[in-house]
Amino acid sequence: MARAAGVSTAVVSYVLNDGPRPVAAETRRRVLDAVEATGYRPDGIARALASGATHTLGLVLPDIANPFFAALAHALEDEASRHGLVFFLGDSAEQRARQHELIESFVGRRVDGLVIVGVDEELDLSPARRAGLPVVVLDRILGEPDVGAVGIDNRAAAALATEHLLHHGRRRIGLVTGPEDLPTAAARADGWREALTAAGLAPAEDLTRHSRFDRHGGYRAGRSLLGVKTPPDAVFVASEQQAFGLLRAAHEAGVSIPDDVAVVAVDGTEAAEYSVPSLTTVTQRFDELAARAIELIQHPAAESRTAVCNFDLVPRRSCGCPEPRDPEREPTS
Repeated sequence: MARAAGVSTAVVSYVLNDGPRPVAAETRRRVLDAVEATGYRPDGIARALASGATHTLGLVLPDIANPFFAALAHALEDEASRHGLVFFLGDSAEQRARQHELIESFVGRRVDGLVIVGVDEELDLSPARRAGLPVVVLDRILGEPDVGAVGIDNRAAAALATEHLLHHGRRRIGLVTGPEDLPTAAARADGWREALTAAGLAPAEDLTRHSRFDRHGGYRAGRSLLGVKTPPDAVFVASEQQAFGLLRAAHEAGVSIPDDVAVVAVDGTEAAEYSVPSLTTVTQRFDELAARAIELIQHPAAESRTAVCNFDLVPRRSCGCPEPRDPEREPTS
Protein backbone atom coordinates (compact mmCIF):
# COMPACT_ATOMS: atom_id res chain seq x y z
CA MET A 1 0.00 0.00 0.00
CA ALA A 2 2.89 2.38 0.72
CA ARG A 3 4.12 1.71 -2.82
CA ALA A 4 0.65 2.42 -4.24
CA ALA A 5 0.56 5.75 -2.45
CA GLY A 6 4.16 6.60 -3.33
CA VAL A 7 5.15 7.12 0.31
CA SER A 8 7.12 5.32 3.01
CA THR A 9 5.56 2.80 5.39
CA ALA A 10 6.22 5.29 8.20
CA VAL A 11 4.00 7.90 6.51
CA VAL A 12 1.25 5.30 6.08
CA SER A 13 1.49 4.58 9.81
CA TYR A 14 1.26 8.30 10.64
CA VAL A 15 -1.93 8.63 8.57
CA LEU A 16 -3.65 5.49 9.89
CA ASN A 17 -2.75 6.21 13.50
CA ASP A 18 -3.28 9.97 13.24
CA GLY A 19 0.31 10.64 14.32
CA PRO A 20 2.68 10.92 15.97
CA ARG A 21 3.94 13.17 13.14
CA PRO A 22 1.78 15.45 10.98
CA VAL A 23 1.20 14.58 7.32
CA ALA A 24 0.50 17.06 4.53
CA ALA A 25 -3.11 17.10 3.30
CA GLU A 26 -2.21 15.98 -0.24
CA THR A 27 -0.07 13.13 1.06
CA ARG A 28 -2.81 12.05 3.48
CA ARG A 29 -5.30 12.00 0.59
CA ARG A 30 -3.00 9.74 -1.48
CA VAL A 31 -2.62 7.32 1.40
CA LEU A 32 -6.39 7.15 2.06
CA ASP A 33 -7.05 6.66 -1.66
CA ALA A 34 -4.55 3.80 -1.66
CA VAL A 35 -6.25 2.27 1.41
CA GLU A 36 -9.59 2.30 -0.39
CA ALA A 37 -8.15 0.98 -3.65
CA THR A 38 -6.29 -1.92 -2.03
CA GLY A 39 -8.97 -2.80 0.52
CA TYR A 40 -6.37 -2.62 3.29
CA ARG A 41 -7.49 -3.32 6.85
CA PRO A 42 -5.21 -2.65 9.84
CA ASP A 43 -4.07 -5.73 11.77
CA GLY A 44 -5.68 -5.20 15.17
CA ILE A 45 -3.52 -7.83 16.88
CA ALA A 46 -0.30 -6.32 15.56
CA ARG A 47 -1.41 -2.85 16.61
CA ALA A 48 -2.29 -4.13 20.07
CA LEU A 49 1.12 -5.77 20.48
CA ALA A 50 2.82 -2.56 19.38
CA SER A 51 0.77 -0.20 21.52
CA GLY A 52 0.15 -2.42 24.52
CA ALA A 53 -3.62 -1.70 24.30
CA THR A 54 -6.30 -3.88 22.70
CA HIS A 55 -9.11 -1.29 22.97
CA THR A 56 -11.31 -4.08 24.31
CA LEU A 57 -13.07 -4.49 27.66
CA GLY A 58 -14.55 -7.51 29.40
CA LEU A 59 -18.14 -7.36 30.66
CA VAL A 60 -19.31 -10.05 33.09
CA LEU A 61 -23.04 -10.21 33.88
CA PRO A 62 -24.94 -12.74 36.00
CA ASP A 63 -27.81 -13.29 33.54
CA ILE A 64 -27.93 -11.65 30.12
CA ALA A 65 -31.50 -12.94 29.67
CA ASN A 66 -32.61 -10.55 32.43
CA PRO A 67 -33.92 -7.42 30.65
CA PHE A 68 -32.28 -5.17 33.23
CA PHE A 69 -28.82 -6.56 32.47
CA ALA A 70 -29.55 -6.58 28.75
CA ALA A 71 -30.45 -2.87 28.86
CA LEU A 72 -27.35 -2.15 30.94
CA ALA A 73 -25.14 -4.05 28.47
CA HIS A 74 -26.65 -2.10 25.57
CA ALA A 75 -25.89 1.23 27.28
CA LEU A 76 -22.33 0.12 28.04
CA GLU A 77 -21.79 -0.97 24.42
CA ASP A 78 -23.00 2.42 23.17
CA GLU A 79 -20.77 4.33 25.54
CA ALA A 80 -17.74 2.15 24.80
CA SER A 81 -18.24 2.65 21.06
CA ARG A 82 -18.08 6.41 21.54
CA HIS A 83 -14.61 5.93 23.00
CA GLY A 84 -13.40 3.53 20.30
CA LEU A 85 -13.74 0.51 22.61
CA VAL A 86 -15.39 -2.88 22.17
CA PHE A 87 -16.81 -5.18 24.86
CA PHE A 88 -16.40 -8.94 25.16
CA LEU A 89 -19.54 -10.18 26.92
CA GLY A 90 -19.60 -13.07 29.38
CA ASP A 91 -22.64 -14.55 31.16
CA SER A 92 -21.74 -16.10 34.51
CA ALA A 93 -25.17 -17.81 34.76
CA GLU A 94 -25.34 -16.79 38.45
CA GLN A 95 -22.41 -19.15 39.17
CA ARG A 96 -19.39 -17.98 41.16
CA ALA A 97 -17.04 -20.51 39.51
CA ARG A 98 -18.16 -19.49 36.03
CA GLN A 99 -17.69 -15.85 36.96
CA HIS A 100 -14.09 -16.53 37.98
CA GLU A 101 -13.44 -18.44 34.73
CA LEU A 102 -14.69 -15.49 32.70
CA ILE A 103 -12.49 -13.04 34.58
CA GLU A 104 -9.45 -15.24 33.97
CA SER A 105 -10.41 -15.67 30.30
CA PHE A 106 -10.73 -11.94 29.70
CA VAL A 107 -7.43 -11.27 31.46
CA GLY A 108 -5.84 -13.88 29.17
CA ARG A 109 -7.26 -12.07 26.14
CA ARG A 110 -5.49 -8.91 27.32
CA VAL A 111 -8.54 -6.72 27.64
CA ASP A 112 -7.83 -3.18 28.81
CA GLY A 113 -10.27 -3.38 31.72
CA LEU A 114 -13.18 -5.26 33.29
CA VAL A 115 -16.75 -4.26 34.14
CA ILE A 116 -18.51 -6.74 36.41
CA VAL A 117 -21.86 -7.33 38.08
CA GLY A 118 -21.09 -9.99 40.69
CA VAL A 119 -23.31 -12.97 41.39
CA ASP A 120 -22.94 -12.50 45.17
CA GLU A 121 -20.85 -10.71 47.77
CA GLU A 122 -17.84 -12.96 47.05
CA LEU A 123 -15.92 -11.40 44.14
CA ASP A 124 -12.41 -12.69 43.50
CA LEU A 125 -10.61 -10.06 41.43
CA SER A 126 -7.10 -11.45 41.97
CA PRO A 127 -6.52 -12.34 38.26
CA ALA A 128 -7.26 -8.75 37.23
CA ARG A 129 -5.16 -7.35 40.08
CA ARG A 130 -2.16 -9.46 39.09
CA ALA A 131 -2.48 -8.21 35.51
CA GLY A 132 -2.81 -4.61 36.67
CA LEU A 133 -6.19 -4.19 34.97
CA PRO A 134 -8.66 -1.49 36.04
CA VAL A 135 -11.92 -2.99 37.31
CA VAL A 136 -15.33 -1.41 37.78
CA VAL A 137 -18.03 -3.21 39.72
CA LEU A 138 -21.64 -2.28 39.01
CA ASP A 139 -24.71 -2.50 41.25
CA ARG A 140 -22.81 -2.35 44.53
CA ILE A 141 -20.20 -0.34 46.41
CA LEU A 142 -17.29 -2.54 47.51
CA GLY A 143 -15.33 0.12 49.34
CA GLU A 144 -12.01 -1.17 47.94
CA PRO A 145 -9.71 1.70 46.90
CA ASP A 146 -8.33 -0.07 43.82
CA VAL A 147 -11.74 -1.09 42.44
CA GLY A 148 -14.15 1.31 40.77
CA ALA A 149 -17.77 1.10 41.87
CA VAL A 150 -20.81 2.47 40.07
CA GLY A 151 -24.40 2.20 41.20
CA ILE A 152 -27.32 3.92 42.84
CA ASP A 153 -28.05 4.47 46.51
CA ASN A 154 -30.17 1.35 46.95
CA ARG A 155 -31.50 2.40 50.34
CA ALA A 156 -32.67 5.74 48.98
CA ALA A 157 -34.27 4.11 45.93
CA ALA A 158 -36.19 1.65 48.10
CA ALA A 159 -37.23 4.41 50.50
CA LEU A 160 -38.56 6.49 47.59
CA ALA A 161 -40.60 3.55 46.30
CA THR A 162 -42.04 2.87 49.76
CA GLU A 163 -42.81 6.55 50.36
CA HIS A 164 -44.76 6.60 47.10
CA LEU A 165 -46.93 3.75 48.36
CA LEU A 166 -47.44 5.65 51.61
CA HIS A 167 -48.56 8.71 49.60
CA HIS A 168 -51.29 6.51 48.13
CA GLY A 169 -52.59 5.92 51.65
CA ARG A 170 -51.25 2.36 51.95
CA ARG A 171 -50.19 1.37 55.44
CA ARG A 172 -49.72 -2.41 55.46
CA ILE A 173 -46.82 -2.52 53.05
CA GLY A 174 -45.08 -5.83 52.40
CA LEU A 175 -41.62 -6.47 50.96
CA VAL A 176 -40.32 -8.84 48.31
CA THR A 177 -36.55 -8.67 47.97
CA GLY A 178 -33.61 -10.84 46.92
CA PRO A 179 -31.57 -13.39 48.87
CA GLU A 180 -30.60 -12.20 52.33
CA ASP A 181 -26.86 -12.54 51.66
CA LEU A 182 -26.88 -10.13 48.71
CA PRO A 183 -25.87 -6.56 49.64
CA THR A 184 -28.27 -5.05 47.09
CA ALA A 185 -31.20 -6.99 48.52
CA ALA A 186 -30.26 -6.06 52.08
CA ALA A 187 -29.87 -2.37 51.23
CA ARG A 188 -33.27 -2.23 49.55
CA ALA A 189 -34.87 -3.96 52.53
CA ASP A 190 -33.24 -1.36 54.80
CA GLY A 191 -34.71 1.44 52.68
CA TRP A 192 -38.19 -0.08 53.00
CA ARG A 193 -37.82 -0.27 56.79
CA GLU A 194 -36.49 3.27 57.07
CA ALA A 195 -39.37 4.76 55.08
CA LEU A 196 -41.98 2.95 57.16
CA THR A 197 -40.29 3.88 60.43
CA ALA A 198 -40.07 7.54 59.37
CA ALA A 199 -43.83 7.44 58.72
CA GLY A 200 -44.46 6.15 62.24
CA LEU A 201 -45.23 2.60 61.11
CA ALA A 202 -43.65 -0.60 62.35
CA PRO A 203 -42.25 -2.63 59.42
CA ALA A 204 -44.31 -5.81 59.12
CA GLU A 205 -41.54 -8.39 59.15
CA ASP A 206 -44.15 -11.14 58.71
CA LEU A 207 -44.88 -9.59 55.30
CA THR A 208 -41.24 -9.89 54.19
CA ARG A 209 -40.24 -12.45 51.58
CA HIS A 210 -36.75 -13.22 50.24
CA SER A 211 -36.48 -14.89 46.85
CA ARG A 212 -34.35 -15.04 43.74
CA PHE A 213 -34.09 -11.84 41.70
CA ASP A 214 -36.15 -13.30 38.86
CA ARG A 215 -39.78 -13.81 37.79
CA HIS A 216 -40.11 -17.25 39.34
CA GLY A 217 -38.74 -15.95 42.63
CA GLY A 218 -41.26 -13.12 42.57
CA TYR A 219 -44.07 -15.51 41.68
CA ARG A 220 -43.32 -17.82 44.60
CA ALA A 221 -42.93 -14.89 47.00
CA GLY A 222 -46.18 -13.39 45.72
CA ARG A 223 -48.13 -16.62 46.22
CA SER A 224 -46.85 -16.82 49.79
CA LEU A 225 -47.33 -13.15 50.63
CA LEU A 226 -50.80 -12.76 49.11
CA GLY A 227 -51.98 -15.99 50.74
CA VAL A 228 -51.58 -14.89 54.35
CA LYS A 229 -54.65 -14.37 56.54
CA THR A 230 -54.29 -10.58 56.51
CA PRO A 231 -52.51 -9.74 53.27
CA PRO A 232 -50.73 -6.45 52.61
CA ASP A 233 -52.46 -3.53 50.90
CA ALA A 234 -49.22 -2.72 49.06
CA VAL A 235 -45.90 -4.38 48.24
CA PHE A 236 -42.50 -2.88 47.57
CA VAL A 237 -40.64 -5.25 45.25
CA ALA A 238 -36.87 -4.97 45.01
CA SER A 239 -36.62 -5.84 41.29
CA GLU A 240 -38.74 -5.51 38.18
CA GLN A 241 -38.45 -9.21 37.33
CA GLN A 242 -39.71 -10.23 40.77
CA ALA A 243 -42.59 -7.79 40.34
CA PHE A 244 -43.67 -9.45 37.09
CA GLY A 245 -43.84 -12.77 38.93
CA LEU A 246 -45.84 -11.19 41.74
CA LEU A 247 -48.32 -9.73 39.22
CA ARG A 248 -48.99 -13.22 37.90
CA ALA A 249 -49.45 -14.57 41.43
CA ALA A 250 -51.96 -11.78 42.14
CA HIS A 251 -53.88 -12.54 38.94
CA GLU A 252 -54.13 -16.23 39.83
CA ALA A 253 -55.28 -15.38 43.37
CA GLY A 254 -57.97 -12.97 42.14
CA VAL A 255 -56.17 -10.02 43.74
CA SER A 256 -56.69 -6.76 41.89
CA ILE A 257 -53.62 -4.59 41.25
CA PRO A 258 -53.74 -1.77 42.33
CA ASP A 259 -57.22 -1.79 43.89
CA ASP A 260 -56.48 -4.49 46.45
CA VAL A 261 -52.70 -4.30 46.48
CA ALA A 262 -50.52 -1.49 45.10
CA VAL A 263 -47.09 -2.42 43.74
CA VAL A 264 -43.87 -0.43 43.15
CA ALA A 265 -40.56 -1.97 42.07
CA VAL A 266 -36.93 -0.95 41.50
CA ASP A 267 -34.89 -1.44 38.30
CA GLY A 268 -37.47 -0.70 35.66
CA THR A 269 -36.88 -1.27 31.96
CA GLU A 270 -39.06 -0.67 28.92
CA ALA A 271 -40.81 -3.96 29.76
CA ALA A 272 -42.49 -2.24 32.74
CA GLU A 273 -44.62 -0.24 30.30
CA TYR A 274 -46.16 -3.39 28.86
CA SER A 275 -47.09 -5.46 31.92
CA VAL A 276 -50.75 -5.57 32.97
CA PRO A 277 -51.17 -3.32 34.78
CA SER A 278 -48.15 -1.26 33.77
CA LEU A 279 -45.54 -1.30 36.53
CA THR A 280 -44.50 1.71 38.60
CA THR A 281 -40.74 1.63 38.97
CA VAL A 282 -37.75 3.44 40.42
CA THR A 283 -35.64 3.41 37.29
CA GLN A 284 -31.88 3.60 37.05
CA ARG A 285 -30.33 5.87 34.42
CA PHE A 286 -28.49 3.38 32.23
CA ASP A 287 -26.70 6.06 30.20
CA GLU A 288 -25.29 7.62 33.34
CA LEU A 289 -24.21 4.26 34.78
CA ALA A 290 -22.45 3.41 31.52
CA ALA A 291 -20.73 6.79 31.20
CA ARG A 292 -19.38 6.66 34.75
CA ALA A 293 -18.20 3.05 34.35
CA ILE A 294 -16.21 3.83 31.18
CA GLU A 295 -14.85 6.98 32.80
CA LEU A 296 -13.49 5.01 35.75
CA ILE A 297 -11.99 2.36 33.45
CA GLN A 298 -10.17 5.02 31.46
CA HIS A 299 -9.03 6.96 34.53
CA PRO A 300 -8.05 4.29 37.08
CA ALA A 301 -5.96 6.80 39.03
CA ALA A 302 -8.92 9.10 39.65
CA GLU A 303 -9.10 10.35 43.23
CA SER A 304 -12.66 9.06 43.67
CA ARG A 305 -13.27 5.49 42.54
CA THR A 306 -16.96 5.50 43.51
CA ALA A 307 -19.81 6.94 41.46
CA VAL A 308 -23.31 7.10 42.93
CA CYS A 309 -25.76 7.67 40.07
CA ASN A 310 -29.25 9.14 39.90
CA PHE A 311 -32.59 7.37 39.58
CA ASP A 312 -36.17 8.35 38.75
CA LEU A 313 -39.61 7.35 40.01
CA VAL A 314 -41.77 6.48 36.99
CA PRO A 315 -45.42 6.23 38.14
CA ARG A 316 -47.76 3.90 36.26
CA ARG A 317 -50.95 1.93 36.96
CA SER A 318 -49.65 -0.69 39.42
CA CYS A 319 -49.57 1.80 42.30
CA GLY A 320 -52.82 3.56 41.41
CA CYS A 321 -51.35 6.43 39.40
CA PRO A 322 -52.84 7.22 35.99
CA GLU A 323 -51.10 5.84 32.94
CA PRO A 324 -48.45 8.33 31.71
CA ARG A 325 -49.40 10.06 28.51
CA ASP A 326 -47.48 8.69 25.52
CA PRO A 327 -48.17 10.61 22.30
CA GLU A 328 -46.70 7.78 20.20
CA ARG A 329 -49.42 5.40 21.39
CA GLU A 330 -52.34 7.74 20.90
CA PRO A 331 -54.46 7.04 17.81
CA THR A 332 -54.17 9.52 14.97
CA SER A 333 -57.25 10.97 13.34
